[in-house]
Amino acid sequence: QVQLVESGGGLVQAGGSLRLSCAASGSINSINAMGWYRQAPGKQRELVATITSGGSTNYADSVKGRFTISRDNAKSTVNLQMNSVKPEDTAVYYCNADIRAKFLYAAYWGQGTQVTVSS
Repeated sequence: QVQLVESGGGLVQAGGSLRLSCAASGSINSINAMGWYRQAPGKQRELVATITSGGSTNYADSVKGRFTISRDNAKSTVNLQMNSVKPEDTAVYYCNADIRAKFLYAAYWGQGTQVTVSS
Protein backbone atom coordinates (compact mmCIF):
# COMPACT_ATOMS: atom_id res chain seq x y z
CA GLN A 1 0.00 0.00 0.00
CA VAL A 2 1.33 3.42 -0.98
CA GLN A 3 0.98 6.38 1.35
CA LEU A 4 1.79 10.09 1.12
CA VAL A 5 2.16 11.86 4.43
CA GLU A 6 2.44 15.65 4.64
CA SER A 7 3.86 17.72 7.45
CA GLY A 8 4.80 21.31 8.19
CA GLY A 9 1.52 23.18 7.96
CA GLY A 10 0.42 25.71 10.52
CA LEU A 11 -0.25 29.36 11.26
CA VAL A 12 2.11 32.01 9.91
CA GLN A 13 1.97 35.78 9.64
CA ALA A 14 1.84 37.48 6.27
CA GLY A 15 5.33 37.97 4.92
CA GLY A 16 6.65 34.97 6.81
CA SER A 17 7.85 31.57 5.67
CA LEU A 18 6.71 27.99 6.01
CA ARG A 19 8.08 24.70 4.72
CA LEU A 20 5.88 21.76 3.78
CA SER A 21 7.21 18.24 3.41
CA CYS A 22 5.69 15.08 1.97
CA ALA A 23 7.06 11.57 2.19
CA ALA A 24 5.95 8.65 0.04
CA SER A 25 6.16 5.17 1.52
CA GLY A 26 5.03 1.62 0.79
CA SER A 27 5.55 -0.70 -2.15
CA ILE A 28 6.99 1.82 -4.61
CA ASN A 29 8.80 0.89 -7.80
CA SER A 30 9.24 4.40 -9.13
CA ILE A 31 7.87 7.92 -8.83
CA ASN A 32 7.29 10.22 -11.78
CA ALA A 33 6.03 13.74 -11.13
CA MET A 34 5.38 15.03 -7.62
CA GLY A 35 3.58 18.19 -6.68
CA TRP A 36 1.56 20.35 -4.35
CA TYR A 37 -2.04 21.45 -4.76
CA ARG A 38 -4.21 23.57 -2.50
CA GLN A 39 -7.86 24.10 -1.82
CA ALA A 40 -9.26 27.16 -0.10
CA PRO A 41 -12.76 27.17 1.44
CA GLY A 42 -15.42 27.39 -1.23
CA LYS A 43 -12.90 27.03 -4.06
CA GLN A 44 -11.71 24.25 -6.32
CA ARG A 45 -8.43 22.49 -5.75
CA GLU A 46 -5.68 24.19 -7.74
CA LEU A 47 -2.13 23.41 -8.74
CA VAL A 48 0.60 25.14 -6.75
CA ALA A 49 3.78 23.55 -8.11
CA THR A 50 5.03 20.33 -9.68
CA ILE A 51 8.43 18.77 -10.19
CA THR A 52 9.45 15.90 -12.46
CA SER A 53 11.84 13.12 -11.53
CA GLY A 54 14.46 14.99 -13.52
CA GLY A 55 13.94 18.19 -11.57
CA SER A 56 11.92 20.28 -14.01
CA THR A 57 9.51 22.54 -12.18
CA ASN A 58 6.23 24.28 -12.90
CA TYR A 59 4.53 26.91 -10.74
CA ALA A 60 1.19 28.63 -10.59
CA ASP A 61 1.55 32.29 -11.52
CA SER A 62 0.29 33.30 -8.09
CA VAL A 63 3.27 31.70 -6.31
CA LYS A 64 6.11 32.25 -8.79
CA GLY A 65 9.07 33.91 -7.14
CA ARG A 66 7.76 33.14 -3.64
CA PHE A 67 7.47 29.34 -3.45
CA THR A 68 10.11 26.76 -4.31
CA ILE A 69 9.45 23.07 -4.86
CA SER A 70 12.20 20.49 -4.43
CA ARG A 71 12.47 16.72 -4.11
CA ASP A 72 14.81 14.03 -2.91
CA ASN A 73 14.43 11.02 -5.17
CA ALA A 74 16.45 8.77 -2.86
CA LYS A 75 14.10 9.52 0.05
CA SER A 76 10.88 9.75 -2.02
CA THR A 77 10.14 13.17 -0.58
CA VAL A 78 8.94 16.46 -1.98
CA ASN A 79 9.11 19.82 -0.24
CA LEU A 80 7.52 23.21 -0.71
CA GLN A 81 9.34 26.24 0.66
CA MET A 82 6.85 29.05 1.03
CA ASN A 83 8.28 32.56 1.43
CA SER A 84 6.60 35.96 1.55
CA VAL A 85 3.28 34.28 2.22
CA LYS A 86 0.03 36.18 1.79
CA PRO A 87 -3.41 35.73 3.38
CA GLU A 88 -4.65 34.42 0.02
CA ASP A 89 -2.25 31.49 0.40
CA THR A 90 -4.48 30.18 3.19
CA ALA A 91 -5.71 26.73 2.18
CA VAL A 92 -5.39 23.02 2.75
CA TYR A 93 -2.27 21.90 0.90
CA TYR A 94 -2.20 18.43 -0.65
CA CYS A 95 0.79 16.43 -1.81
CA ASN A 96 0.39 14.51 -5.06
CA ALA A 97 2.59 11.96 -6.78
CA ASP A 98 2.47 9.68 -9.82
CA ILE A 99 3.68 6.38 -8.44
CA ARG A 100 4.22 2.98 -9.99
CA ALA A 101 3.57 0.38 -7.34
CA LYS A 102 3.42 -2.73 -9.55
CA PHE A 103 2.85 -2.24 -13.28
CA LEU A 104 1.09 1.06 -13.93
CA TYR A 105 1.48 4.62 -12.67
CA ALA A 106 -1.37 5.98 -10.57
CA ALA A 107 -1.99 9.30 -8.85
CA TYR A 108 -1.78 9.30 -5.07
CA TRP A 109 -2.80 12.06 -2.67
CA GLY A 110 -1.85 12.93 0.87
CA GLN A 111 -4.41 13.71 3.54
CA GLY A 112 -3.74 17.44 3.39
CA THR A 113 -2.16 19.94 5.77
CA GLN A 114 -3.70 23.27 6.77
CA VAL A 115 -1.81 26.48 6.09
CA THR A 116 -3.26 29.65 7.58
CA VAL A 117 -1.73 33.05 6.87
CA SER A 118 -2.79 35.87 9.17
CA SER A 119 -2.74 39.49 8.04
